[in-house]
Amino acid sequence: MPSFRPALAVALLAVLLGALLPATAAQAASRTVQGGRLDWGIKSSFQSYVTGPIAQGSWALAGGAATVGGSQFRFHSATGSYDPASGAFRAGFSGGVRFLGHKKSDGSYELDLTISRPTVRIQGGSGTLYADMVSKERGSGRVTTAAQVPLATLGLSGIDMRGGSTPIALTNIPATLTAQGAKSFAGYYTAGTPLDPVGLSVDTTGPAARPSPSKSSATPEKSTAPKKKSAAGPFEDGAVDWGVRRTFREYVTGSIGQGKWTLADGAEDGGALFRFPKGRGTYDPKEQTLAATFAGSVRFTAADGLDLTLSRFSVALKAGKGTLRADVLSDGATTRAVPLVTFTAEEFAPKNGLAVLTEAPATLTAGGAKAFGSLYKAGTAMDPVSLAVATDAKAELPALPDLGSDTAATPQPSKSPVTRTDAVPAAAEADDDSHTGLYLALGGAGVLAAAAAVLLLVRRNRAKPDASS
Repeated sequence: MPSFRPALAVALLAVLLGALLPATAAQAASRTVQGGRLDWGIKSSFQSYVTGPIAQGSWALAGGAATVGGSQFRFHSATGSYDPASGAFRAGFSGGVRFLGHKKSDGSYELDLTISRPTVRIQGGSGTLYADMVSKERGSGRVTTAAQVPLATLGLSGIDMRGGSTPIALTNIPATLTAQGAKSFAGYYTAGTPLDPVGLSVDTTGPAARPSPSKSSATPEKSTAPKKKSAAGPFEDGAVDWGVRRTFREYVTGSIGQGKWTLADGAEDGGALFRFPKGRGTYDPKEQTLAATFAGSVRFTAADGLDLTLSRFSVALKAGKGTLRADVLSDGATTRAVPLVTFTAEEFAPKNGLAVLTEAPATLTAGGAKAFGSLYKAGTAMDPVSLAVATDAKAELPALPDLGSDTAATPQPSKSPVTRTDAVPAAAEADDDSHTGLYLALGGAGVLAAAAAVLLLVRRNRAKPDASS
């Protein structure tokens, strides 16, 4: 009598595949890249050359770019698109860096190069990094400006971009200077020169759903005119942005400090700065005075024993002068309301319900110098202070650079159904966290495993089990 097991197995397989197909179709829908960062040192030896004894120059950040460790630049606020079905990927980032060197007698520089708005495009297994370039040609001094120059090719050997969810993280991707990139690099390097490897992490969102009818669409809300505040009183919302000091952050996370910073209690990371939100207090638009406290804390730790926490930030403005204070926890002791820096705030009047102070130069106080363990002297220039206060509930605070989700949230291969394809031979793998790679969360892996089990059942009913299975 013939067995009905193979037919049953085939039926089960059909059911399982039927359950898988809708998920695959939904997963294949094109997604929007929104939020994330790209970390790239461009070329570390070039940085050393610019700031070294020959060029005697410097570099400066622009557009909210930040630094990571001792030699990488962080570009923020990714936007673009991603197609899980084909693996096509495009992400553009904000921010830039300008290199200056070989200062001439007239005050200008022979070396003057700006790289900004990097964009990564991946299609069909190949990838390219583009960027806006402003460069001064060696010798002639002719300045060339070009948008989205194909600056570097990306080594994506072994990486499959298909089937990913969010966040998508690429780490340690080799980059090689293109012919067009070499020209825009003012001739300092030839085509084919290896550049620093590229790393990025971006968030993706699915297609927007159609808005459903709501009561608010059928019944218009009654509009009320915002209350004008002409005297001192509470404000609606506020935030203070401060990066402490760029070189301090680089020391903490660099090869010497080998440490990190940790944000808590609502503080946000903007790459080049930290945001302390939920401002509360009083503001007088006429006198432009402010007394406000903010939420959030930042803790710096390093291998040399550094352990410094700044919390309960407050700002006081009066007569065009500002002071930023914070509670300081160091060596197990807390000192309250330490005046860390002073800054100028000559114009802090509200416009359209929002009073904004952008990147006011800040100077370290004597109390601040003590808080930093005399690492810096009083009077040292610290990172600038930005401040925003909303006097109208409808006013929105300035946007913070969007660094996307924490890549630590990316699932690891040993913990969940994840495919991970490295750009190094599989035999060379030793540490899951140390290799070039793409981490992509795949849906339906459990269904595929079940389908494979059913196929195996069919085979076992047709032939003897293979000893290798």
